[in-house]
Amino acid sequence: MKLLWINPIATNVYDEPIRIYLESVKEPGTEINVVSFPPPGPTHLEYNCYEMWMMPQLLRTVRWAEQQGYDAAVIGCFYDPGLRAARELTQRMVVTAPAEACLRIAATLGESMAILVGRQKWIPEMKENVHKYGYKEKLAAFKVLNMGVHDFQMCPSETKRRILEAAREAVERDGADVIVLGCTAEFGFYQEIQKEIGVPVVDAVVAPVKFAEFLVKLRQLGWGHSKRMGYEGPPESELNSWAILGPCR
Repeated sequence: MKLLWINPIATNVYDEPIRIYLESVKEPGTEINVVSFPPPGPTHLEYNCYEMWMMPQLLRTVRWAEQQGYDAAVIGCFYDPGLRAARELTQRMVVTAPAEACLRIAATLGESMAILVGRQKWIPEMKENVHKYGYKEKLAAFKVLNMGVHDFQMCPSETKRRILEAAREAVERDGADVIVLGCTAEFGFYQEIQKEIGVPVVDAVVAPVKFAEFLVKLRQLGWGHSKRMGYEGPPESELNSWAILGPCR
């Protein structure tokens, strides 16, 4: 199984740390590669306009990944940017993203989930995804850590302290029995936190990779992204004649 993790940002600062991190959780037969985009461009996607600026490169990368024989791709941002569009462009390769994977997994692990986000700004778009994926009734709370994307890995001890404080509050005050780390940059903390608070803590890097591996295995049953309705792809003749995506990677 070949899986491509796409960091949809114009910096490779997270590429190697994420690749190394995923080596410890992937299935033995899974090959994982991690890519990001060349600068100039946004180095985080905390604003919706940054997501839109990165979309053409993201879709080109998804298309390239399928042409290169990848079995799965993960769009590595908790906003799940371009997920539906990416599924339109693929015929064989499965595509998922952190919010979808985390929410679906968390919903099977408990009755009520809390999502730990960096900033208040992130909540409206993430709440839209919670509702879109059908988990409105499962959401106990969003908890704000008051940290930007690039803050999480700068001082791990401070990040862990804030996550632990918010997670405990979510469990004891908001009634959550599952915690979701609502940013891929929050990777590396889930095991310590869940040991301390006693409920599952879903990591936004680990979850989509495990979910992608699951989706690839489902293809053995003939279960892939349905092309009947929403994931129907555009005609190849239009993609080629209009040169919408431009050259692949």
